Formats: sequence, structure tokens, C-alpha cells
Amino acid sequence: MPVAAEDLPALRRRISAVLIAGQILGGLGVATGIALATVLAQQVSGTESLAGLAPTAMVAGTAVLSMPLAALMTARGRRPGLVLAYLIGAVGGGLVVVAAALGNFPLLLVGMAAFGAASSANLQSRFAAADLAEPQHRARAISNVVWATTIGAVLGPNIAAPAGRSVSGLGIPAAAGPFLWASVVFLLSALLVAVLLRPDPLLTARALAPADEQSPAARSLPAGFAAVTASPRARLALVTVAIAHTAMVSVMSMTPVALGHHGAGIDLIGLVISGHIAGMYAFSPVMGRLSDRFGRISVIGLALALLACAALLAGTAGPSHPQTAAGLFLLGLGWSAALVSGSALLTDSVPQPARAAAQGLSDLTMNTAAGVGGATAGLVVAVAGYGWLNLAAACLLLPLGALALFTRRPPGGALPKG
Repeated sequence: MPVAAEDLPALRRRISAVLIAGQILGGLGVATGIALATVLAQQVSGTESLAGLAPTAMVAGTAVLSMPLAALMTARGRRPGLVLAYLIGAVGGGLVVVAAALGNFPLLLVGMAAFGAASSANLQSRFAAADLAEPQHRARAISNVVWATTIGAVLGPNIAAPAGRSVSGLGIPAAAGPFLWASVVFLLSALLVAVLLRPDPLLTARALAPADEQSPAARSLPAGFAAVTASPRARLALVTVAIAHTAMVSVMSMTPVALGHHGAGIDLIGLVISGHIAGMYAFSPVMGRLSDRFGRISVIGLALALLACAALLAGTAGPSHPQTAAGLFLLGLGWSAALVSGSALLTDSVPQPARAAAQGLSDLTMNTAAGVGGATAGLVVAVAGYGWLNLAAACLLLPLGALALFTRRPPGGALPKG
């Protein structure tokens, strides 16, 4: 049923509240598991060089599911896609626990890949927030939902230790306990979205679109790909989130191992990762307002500066745990600036019917690139060291900076159409 114009502000607030609640739960589940993913993989595989495959499998699962979920959302709306993603994530967490108990590394990677579906749900929620947002407030709407992940994400690594202790009498490695807790949280997230995300924001936005944008062909996956390739700003947006996510995942995934080499225990590792996640999410409303006020490309430039500083600090920290923590915090902050500004720029730059497909393509690209980076990260650290990993991450920023410089702003700094 079409929504009257006077009812839109209240509907936006209600949809945003549901998405924020879902992000709190989803962020808690993902962060609880990811805090010890590399540690668990090292324990099960028996070698440090394979530890990076755990977060890589998680990112790969997020990437592989991005386009099927985008296709489902394009056809049926945001709600079915988000619910399915959280359910798959819950199953993945259960598989990780079984694999850890059996000492089966291949099964562990399968479980990690399925666990990554919950990350896909969290990422897609930011676009759901943009479905009904006014163009001039689109980055703010995205950033508010990204910010909500802060609560769960910061708590997650810090409850990893009690989650591990809770399974100590069950013959399950302590590092697998967080994944059991995460599965329960994902089930709650799926229930929340299934019951309360009504009416569906994507279907509502589509119903409000002009008649010439109602063609099913305009909503297809090929149409989304064509819309991105036709727009220089959309291409910049896609490259921004891909490179920032790759740099973040590569460095973050191996930081627990690097800290362990310098004597850090599980509690200190959890604290460092919590600070990193705070940087990722807590300041996203600031990034959203800066993006709406000064433009998407300006905030992309800020992201580049923050990520470069992060690589410098973390890569030269050595045994200095405070310097490593500072580097990881800036790494999260740069990722936040890139994700918010890039997501808003992508949504601005493609027509409404093609947005869900283009957004799925963006998540596929960013997570595929990050998966490659995560897989390489473990080998780089094993062969050359953590400092060289940070140098490699910094080098990834150079082509993005060049692309941003050569992408022209619209006349007068106005928001792009679409």
C-alpha cells in the first residue's frame, strides 16, 4: 500500500529504529566471533601461516552471498534478505563450534564462510537505511545505522573471554565459545527483523518512485552493473569501499597474532580490537554529517589520510601495545569515513531501480578484495612480518587517491542526481 507523504517522516524514524536495534545485535554477534577467529584457526590448524584463512573465509562468505542476497532483496525486499543472512550466520557459528571440537580445519573454514553471512546482513542494513532517506540527509541516515553497530561491536570482543569459559566443561576450545554465543544473537536478530521491519523500506521506496522507474528490467542485476560502469562517481565509490575494506581486514585480522608475539594476552587483545571497532563505528555519524556538508569526495580524502596514518603507527609499533592500539583505532576511523562516504556516493550516483543491485555489487567487490587481502595477510606476516603487511596496505591507497583526484565534482558542489 502506498505511503502518504505526511506519513514518511514517522516511517523513516520507525524503520531506522528497527535497523539500529538489529545492528546492535548483529554487531555483537559478529564482533564476539571475529575477535578470536585467527587465534582459533591457529589452534585448530596448528600453524600460524593458516591463521589468516579464518577471517578470509568469513569475508569470502560475505562476498559470495552479497549478490544472491541482493537478488533476493531486489525481488522481495530488504526483510527476506536480512532474515536469511542472519539465519545462515547462526548456522555458520554452530559449524565453527563443531569443527573446533573435532579439530577439523576444513569444516572450520566452511563454518566461518557461513558465519560471514551475518556481516553481509549488517552491511546491507546501511543501504536499507538509505532507501527512504532524503538525498541531502542520505549519508547521515547511513551513518546512524553504522553507528549502532558500536554498542554490540565494542562489547563483543570483551565478552569473548566469558563466552570461552562458558564452554570449558563441554570439551569445546575456549576460543570457539564466542561463536556459540554469536549464533544465539543472530537468531534474535533474524526474529527482530522478520517481525518489525514492516513495511519493507525498499519496496516502499520503489512504490514511491515515478512510473517510468517501475520496469522490472531496470531492477535487474545487469542493470545495476551497467549503472555502476556508466558513472565515474559510482566507480569511485565502489573502489573506495573495496580498498578501505581490504586494508582494514588485512591489518586487523593479523593484529591479534602480532600482539601475541609481543606478550599480549586475550584480555589485552580484546581491548585493542574493541578500540579498533569503536573507531569503525562510534564516529560514523560525524562522517555522515561531514559527507552531507562537505561532499562525499572530501570525506574520501579524509579516509585516505587516516588509513595512511594507521598503517604508519601500527607498522612501526613493535612491542609498543599503546601504539598498536592507536594505529588500530585510526584504521577503524579511516574505514568508517570510507564506508559512509562511499556508500552515500554510490547510492547518489545510480538510479533508484538499480540501487539494490549496485549495492550488492559493491559489497561483492569489497569483500572479494578483502578476502584476497586477508588470505595474503597471513603469508606476509609469516614470511616478512607485521610491519611489511602495513606497508602493503598503505600502498593500496595510492591508486584510490589518484582516482579521487581525477573524478570531477559536480558544478557548485551540489549532490549528484539519482
